[in-house]
Amino acid sequence: MDVHGTVAEGFEPVGEAFAANFARLGERGAAVTVYRDGHRVVHLWAGDRDVDAPPAAAPWEEGTAQIVRSATKGVAAAALLLLHQRGELDLDAPVGTYWPQYKAAGKECTLVRHLLAHRAGVPVLDRPLTPAEAADPGLGAAAVAAQAPAWEPGTDHGYHAQTYSWLTGELVRRVTGRPVGEWIADEITGPVGADLWLGLPERERARVGRVGPLEAPPAPGGLRTRPKRAVAEAYADPGSLTRRAFAAITPLPDENDPAYRAAALPASNGIATADGLARFYASLIGEVDGGTRLFTPETVELARTEQSAGADRVLVVSTRFGLGYMLHGAASPLLSAGSFGHPGRGGALGFADPDSGIAFGYVTNGFRKSVTADPRAQALVGAVRTALG
Repeated sequence: MDVHGTVAEGFEPVGEAFAANFARLGERGAAVTVYRDGHRVVHLWAGDRDVDAPPAAAPWEEGTAQIVRSATKGVAAAALLLLHQRGELDLDAPVGTYWPQYKAAGKECTLVRHLLAHRAGVPVLDRPLTPAEAADPGLGAAAVAAQAPAWEPGTDHGYHAQTYSWLTGELVRRVTGRPVGEWIADEITGPVGADLWLGLPERERARVGRVGPLEAPPAPGGLRTRPKRAVAEAYADPGSLTRRAFAAITPLPDENDPAYRAAALPASNGIATADGLARFYASLIGEVDGGTRLFTPETVELARTEQSAGADRVLVVSTRFGLGYMLHGAASPLLSAGSFGHPGRGGALGFADPDSGIAFGYVTNGFRKSVTADPRAQALVGAVRTALG
């Protein structure tokens, strides 16, 4: 496998791990970028742009972008935290202060911080939305506003896999008067120069690869790892919060459909290059190449201060969340205890580690069955840790 790009001195372990992902872990096409103190130190890509194309038919190029699924949630969280930083949004105000229709079905006391920390109690919809309905922000907002919570808001946490789109997107629209994808382009990705879109512009379609499932190779000895029994049972039970949360959009959208990619679903359909994802996180914790910094130190601390921890009602495993970001833990290992970021189910990962100045972005076209800790991404994170000594 020919690996393209650059690696700064001292970060060679990341390049070695990236190549090994193709040789040992069955990677089809991917890229990884790492910034340290606002400067790029790793920028690599290899393989095929389209997961379902014949080998070498369309090579992955430097500007190739892919859908990053739930890694998008970290960008949506940044929008709400920036509005708070600017004094336009109170994290401790009831959601209904900004969105009066949300004060229904027992959700009157839901706070803005509950939405960010997956404590709102509405990870499921009694009537799932079709992909076409889900792409309509007004329909999605009306659905979550009318939904009765599965638990008393603020008292517990469970991953809002799909409903996070309409919870965060509508709150941004209510506060700013602008669609969430447009606001993010104008206030976040545009100023920092990040190739990252929520609602893919038509002019960028040609650079985006096709994604799909990718089987993992057998482990040494022919063994395959199996999820814990409780996790497997939760995903198999149509009535569980787990199955219902991921099925809030039914049937599952075609992630290669141009109409789906053009929609703005902050929970699931952001599209980015590895550099775009890493550059976004670098801009949260410092200036990037001497330019824009988005978060103040106080907002960084808000992002990574634990709000939810323990058994997750949806994911079943133990998870940790700050305000909109997953925190380092067994379910989603990051670089260190101070890291904050978000994985995308089955592949992508973006995070920042303020203590070391590291910002990390990994994207792939082949999705595995992992939810929060893909082995390919974890191999790269481990290599960054090795490089830092």
